[in-house]
Amino acid sequence: MSRKCELSGKAVMTGNNVSHANNKTRRRFLPNLVNVTLMSEALNQRIRLRVAASTLRTVEHRGGLDAFLLKEKEGNLSPKAALVRRQVAKKIAEEAAA
Repeated sequence: MSRKCELSGKAVMTGNNVSHANNKTRRRFLPNLVNVTLMSEALNQRIRLRVAASTLRTVEHRGGLDAFLLKEKEGNLSPKAALVRRQVAKKIAEEAAA
């Protein structure tokens, strides 16, 4: 499983450890990923995702999973999250038409 957030696309970054003597050695900065179950209001079901902790705050700030998915670009989303996004958009369009 890749170390990548399924909602924001945040992934591993690389950089240097720099010692007091200014020696540089390569290192990896890993995102703080957590396994969460988020509720989709439109679909009325729970979705399990591997999400960065910072993205969880953004999801809450935007008003829940459905609002976050509709506002996020599909290129940043994992295939699983993109599928949920399309399902949510379809369900909301059906409810608006009815």
